Amino acid sequence: MVKALANKEMKVMMQGAFVLTAASFIAKLLSAIYRVPYQNLAGDEGFYVYQQVYPIYGIAMTLALSGLPQFISKYVAEQKEPRQQREALKDLFPLISGFGLILWALCFFSAQPFANWMGDGKLAPLIQVVSFTFIIMPFLSITRGEFQGKLLMVPTAVSQVVEQLIRVGVILLAAWSYQHFGMDVYYTGTIAMSGALVGGVAAVFVLWSYRRKILGTTLAKKLPRLKAESWQLGKRLLLEGGLMTIYSGLLILFQLIDSFTVKKALVDFGLSEHGAKLAKGVYDRGQPLVQLGLVVALALSSSFLPLLTRHLVNQDRSQFIKTSQTFLRLTCGIAAAASVGLALLLPYVNYALFKDYKGNATLVLFVLAIFLTAMVQAYQSIAQSQNHYRSSLQAAGAGLLVKLVTTGGLTKQFGTVGASLSTLLGLMVSLFILHLASDRLTRGYSSERHFMRHLFICLGGMVVVLLCYYGGVSLLFGAVTKRSVALLVAVLGVAVGGSAFLFLAMRLRLLTIREWLMLPFGSKLLRLKWKRG
Repeated sequence: MVKALANKEMKVMMQGAFVLTAASFIAKLLSAIYRVPYQNLAGDEGFYVYQQVYPIYGIAMTLALSGLPQFISKYVAEQKEPRQQREALKDLFPLISGFGLILWALCFFSAQPFANWMGDGKLAPLIQVVSFTFIIMPFLSITRGEFQGKLLMVPTAVSQVVEQLIRVGVILLAAWSYQHFGMDVYYTGTIAMSGALVGGVAAVFVLWSYRRKILGTTLAKKLPRLKAESWQLGKRLLLEGGLMTIYSGLLILFQLIDSFTVKKALVDFGLSEHGAKLAKGVYDRGQPLVQLGLVVALALSSSFLPLLTRHLVNQDRSQFIKTSQTFLRLTCGIAAAASVGLALLLPYVNYALFKDYKGNATLVLFVLAIFLTAMVQAYQSIAQSQNHYRSSLQAAGAGLLVKLVTTGGLTKQFGTVGASLSTLLGLMVSLFILHLASDRLTRGYSSERHFMRHLFICLGGMVVVLLCYYGGVSLLFGAVTKRSVALLVAVLGVAVGGSAFLFLAMRLRLLTIREWLMLPFGSKLLRLKWKRG
């Protein structure tokens, strides 16, 4: 009976992880794709204005979507009785609400100094608008965390998708209005940022309706008060919830550093004020490309975390090591192929999406962050499943420190290429520390069955094929000057490069049959291989 209940609970957890992964995929896809029409309509300067303030929204939503809900769901799941779970939520609510109010006040009342620090005082209204997302953050995180603690993932998934749909709709409406009514780029950016608030309020209503429907109650009938034990709980919230937030939003924190340093450093590099804004807008094109490249790799993290946790609960160390190695091999293979392939096809992707070839060298370097970020988050997921926080915190802190220290100097020396280099350096330091801190057997994923050697051969083969493809395109089309042609060349290039990588990966047995089956369409690829003998 106990075993049957445990199996049922694990089945529910895996189904929930799939639902959340699907919702995260849709939300990240929307979050990456809308930037392209926004840049096309508002131009590089309008894109710069939006991207300068976006990291503040990104931090608020990371808190509301992943960092705090993960901690809250874990804390709720630790309580055995429904009454204890309700009390746990009442204890958490004033702490998280107070935290949200502090962040709102900091952003709202310090908007002008922050904007001046970013090198552009006109950004203050955008900062004030986006600050209100911290007001609704406690309601989103508490309700999502409660549902996830009870293994009810659908409310979180639906609220996430609704929030993004409404937010993206407001953003695109703002960009369309800029084109048709000749609005100022800063006013357009302020309207676009209000989409975060409108989407967040809609998500609150979705979650509360689910709560009334499923649980039949609201969060609390009277305002909760701080207790004597709140200090200990607050420390735990800060450590565990803060660490989950840092890793969920590591790239967003890197973007925040860029917002405060890159534009000013570009002026020191020799560009005019207007030229620096345009160059920063071009540099920011890398963000949606990296987000799209990370979607599959991050979906793996969401899928593997419950498996790793289950092996630890069952005290099955051998299965935990085996699953960790599989997780790292899949992440490494997919992310490396995505990074290298996108870097090679970047000029055509850049022209197809953004109408010109500006910033190719900068963006080629920037998309290599796909591999580094995916590996950092894979190692962190493994550490998180083991409740290892110190090494993770050290890695995040060191990476952010390197990014902070090097961005200004490298950008002044090399322009936006230097800004991309500083991002790669910060991620490399984080990855190096996490790799050294991980279990020796887990680190063995790279040498098992000569995985790393075979991966380099697969990547080398893909590079050669894509370079030949480049030569053929140049002979047929010459210099590509139409976006439709560039898009066709980029899409065919993905197919050509991806096919070359998969062909070599299967010939060299880069992954085991079990690992292939874990991938989307993996079974079809294996059947195709068997048919060919």
